[in-house]
Amino acid sequence: MSVQQVNDKQRVALHAAARVQHDMIVGLGTGSTANYFIAELARKKREEGLNITTVASSVVSTRIAEQMGLDLVAIEHLSNIDLYVDGADEVSPQMALLKGRGSDLVREKLLAKASDQFFVLVDNSKLVERIGENYPIPIEVAPFCWQLVLKSVQQIGGEGMLRANGDGLAVSSHGSLILDMTFDVGINSQDLNDQLNAIPGIVEHGIFEQLATAIFIGENEQVTQQLK
Repeated sequence: MSVQQVNDKQRVALHAAARVQHDMIVGLGTGSTANYFIAELARKKREEGLNITTVASSVVSTRIAEQMGLDLVAIEHLSNIDLYVDGADEVSPQMALLKGRGSDLVREKLLAKASDQFFVLVDNSKLVERIGENYPIPIEVAPFCWQLVLKSVQQIGGEGMLRANGDGLAVSSHGSLILDMTFDVGINSQDLNDQLNAIPGIVEHGIFEQLATAIFIGENEQVTQQLK
C-alpha cells in the first residue's frame, strides 16, 4: 500500500509499525487505528520476516492477530513488554489520555504501564485542551459496591450514572460495571487521576496520566508527534 493511498489513521499506524524491531514483545491495542497497526505488523512478518511476539488488549484484537498469523502470548505470562501501541479517545497538551470508552480498560492500562514505550495513534480530532472535554470519564467499579463508589465520586465533583447497554447495564470485559462521569472544567487530569486512584471500589478508570511515550498525530496526509 503506497503512502498516497492511506488515510490519516492508516498513516499513523504505518509510522508506528516502522519502529517495531526484531524480537520485540509488542502490545496490540483495540479499535480501528490499532487494527491498521496489527495488519501492518502481519504484513511485515509475512513479507519482511519480522520476528515479534504480540500480546493483545482485548478479545477483538486477539482474534484479529490470530487471523493474520501473528504469534501471541497471554498477558499473564508477562511482567513487561517492549512496546504498546493503541489509540485514545482524547489527548491533552500534557500527553494525558482518555481511554476506555470500550470494554477493555483494565488490560489496556496494564499493558501501557508495563511497556518500555507506549505509542498513541490518533488523528487531530482527538486533541483536546483538557481530559473530559468531549467524553465522560469511564470508571470501572466492582458490581457489589457501585453505589458507594458513585457517592465517593460525587463527593469529588463527579456527575453521572451507570452506563447502559440496550435494555441492561454495560459490563466491561473484566466483569465490572461502568460509571460515566463528568467533572468540573477547573480540575486537571493529574489531580483527578490521584483522587480516583484513592477511592476504594474503583477497579480502574480512563485517565492515562504520564504513561504515553509518544503521540503520533495524523493530519492532512502528514504525521506529527509529541514526545515525552
